[in-house]
Amino acid sequence: MAMASVEKNTVESNLEKLFSMKSGKGEASYANNSQAQAIHAKSMIHFLRETLDQVKLGNGEDKAFVVADLGCSSGSNTINMMNVIINHIIQRYEAIGCNPPEFSAFFSDLPSNDFNSLFQLLPPIAEGVSMEECLATEKERSYFVAGVPGSFYRRLFPARTVDVFHSAFSLHWLSKIPDCVVDESSIEYNKGKVFIHGANEATANAYKEQFKADLANFLSARSVEMKKEGSMFLVCLGRTSEDPTEQGGAGVLFGTHFQDAWDDLVQEGLISSEKRDNFNIPLYAPSLEDFKEVVEENGSFVINKLEVFKGGSPLVLDNPDDANEVGRALANSCRTVCGVLVDAHIGDNLGEELFLRVERRGAFHAEELLSELQFFHVVASLSLIE
Repeated sequence: MAMASVEKNTVESNLEKLFSMKSGKGEASYANNSQAQAIHAKSMIHFLRETLDQVKLGNGEDKAFVVADLGCSSGSNTINMMNVIINHIIQRYEAIGCNPPEFSAFFSDLPSNDFNSLFQLLPPIAEGVSMEECLATEKERSYFVAGVPGSFYRRLFPARTVDVFHSAFSLHWLSKIPDCVVDESSIEYNKGKVFIHGANEATANAYKEQFKADLANFLSARSVEMKKEGSMFLVCLGRTSEDPTEQGGAGVLFGTHFQDAWDDLVQEGLISSEKRDNFNIPLYAPSLEDFKEVVEENGSFVINKLEVFKGGSPLVLDNPDDANEVGRALANSCRTVCGVLVDAHIGDNLGEELFLRVERRGAFHAEELLSELQFFHVVASLSLIE
């Protein structure tokens, strides 16, 4: 029991300090494995623009229009979305015959995020160039930038300072693993598994309650920070089933070949079963009802749009017929989003062994993966109630 407690503390109690997408520019880095997110985000831009149309504009004399991206990670997707947001707001100001104000963009994520790589991707600030020219060329930027490290489940900004909040592919990450899930004496103990896909109902409900508590904290913080008549656009992994043990695409990603790879390490004697059982993916793909219930209980926001959107596969492949490429893409997708936690729990060498097994299993089941690994997203457009 003492050993299990030490293992738990390695990741679970330090999740906020450890967790980030894979940094740098290597093969498994987020920067090189976020093409699918870019494709999915592009397919939802019309929803984003509808949200931006709900935002109240000033009279052209405002000091700054403030946009915050929450869960920005370290790739170019967040910069591309910031350009879309600011360009759309500029067009709205021009349509009413007002000069746009200056723009301030805040990129926020946990302190462990690779902000250096993100900021290196930013174009230089425009000098002597109009905002329209700047956005047309995409070689310069028309907004001021700051990084804001911290958990978006708490306050990040002064009250009534942000016009638009944007968060894509982040809210499915929990603030913590529920304590009961790694407590051997609890009925919620996730024995034999590293994710809740296919787990018992009590374990899945513990994750569900953690997600709802986290989302409630997120909304409470934003309700204070957002300007009156501001708006928020949120996208997170979702599911179509009401059963929380059926996690959809997230379940295929983390509940099948990734799970089997952990079992391989146990069966080969490389790690103990207790070591495996004390690792859990801190992710929950909510149903539409899960999400809606929390928003309505919070009471600070009106729902402009809330729906489940089919995003497609997280695997972007040059040659889908190449099983080895499919296996590598699966391993890189897993490693990009949870490799930091894996390495913290079992070490870099065993982490390498784990993802090699994910790759081999993905290659062996390539055809099945291509047909079954499909993501759905909960898409929410919310405006602050006056």
